[in-house]
Amino acid sequence: MDALSRLNLLMSQMHLEPAEDIDCLRLSRKKEDSIYIGTATQPNGTKIKLLKTLLTSVCERNCNYCPFRANRDFPRATFAPDEFARVFMSLYNTNIANGIFLSSGVINGGMSTQDRIIATAEILRKKNKFRGYIHLKIMPGAEKSQVEEAMLLANRVSVNLEAPNQDRLSRLAPHKNYLEELLQPLKWIEEVRNNKPGHRAWNGYWPSSVTQFVVGAVDDTDLELLSTTQFLYHRLNLKRTYYSAFSPIIDTPFENIAPTSPIREKRLYEASFLIRDYGYEVEDLEFDKSGNLPLYADPKLIWAQKNLVEPIEINKAESSQLLRIPGIGKKSVEIILAARRISLIRDLGELRHMGININRAAPYVLCNGKYPPRQLAFKI
Repeated sequence: MDALSRLNLLMSQMHLEPAEDIDCLRLSRKKEDSIYIGTATQPNGTKIKLLKTLLTSVCERNCNYCPFRANRDFPRATFAPDEFARVFMSLYNTNIANGIFLSSGVINGGMSTQDRIIATAEILRKKNKFRGYIHLKIMPGAEKSQVEEAMLLANRVSVNLEAPNQDRLSRLAPHKNYLEELLQPLKWIEEVRNNKPGHRAWNGYWPSSVTQFVVGAVDDTDLELLSTTQFLYHRLNLKRTYYSAFSPIIDTPFENIAPTSPIREKRLYEASFLIRDYGYEVEDLEFDKSGNLPLYADPKLIWAQKNLVEPIEINKAESSQLLRIPGIGKKSVEIILAARRISLIRDLGELRHMGININRAAPYVLCNGKYPPRQLAFKI
């Protein structure tokens, strides 16, 4: 099988992260020459065409939910580091992809697999002088020195925790150790960022770090997931936590487990952003008796309905108060504060022109001491 066909095979078998928009790119008239290119947004707002794939789909681990588990019978494909670098550079030089997300199945142990990932990135950076976006996966079982080597080459690194704790992980991936194989590398990443100068990295600063959870396969609760998320944001400075609603894969032990609702995944993202960006704590959020977020409304609106019993004066509120109002986000707060330095905000029309969702905000604000017309009082 040639390199392009192997690349297509790998990518067609992957479960792509929900944060990325995936398009099928036909490189020729042959169906087998189609590959999948994702569109990812960088922190500065620019979009890149992201090639997301594996060095190999061979894996010695037997995670119960994973399409690449060792005991599953399906076609596998593998690239050597130099071969993969050549394939990617051909895509880069023809403007098909300008960034890469590189992971791998585990083969001959996590350390050996991590060496292959690092070797690929080194060829791209040092031999091919590639200065674009690289996201490298940290393998379970990688050593601390390998984590730092990956950080020297990448814009972003990630460790998939998969579950919020060891109990849930033991059901998802029975042979993985939560603290030693997964959480510890995330701690090493933050330790490097805190204790070693960023100018050593390829572009002068250390990469961001992220993780991903598999949601709903093993009775995990949103309370568990968000408690771990809060720890990761506050203590380990993660840039983002991703949530992947479980979807069953045939010929795996979990093939008969029902898929997780995408609405649950959406609510987890909304709650995660409240914790990361809006000053909320897990204790502020509403959970049902099973420990999950209500699905009927987003968590910020539910909090406001319970707690904003008196409307907030838009001209006097501090930024932390404004952030608690539904329909007002971080950028909106900056716009409001800038506008207030020039003149009073007198009505909802002015807020609308600022890009604020006034249908959500109206029940919770005063404009220059006045209730917006026909303000609704929502109660639960």
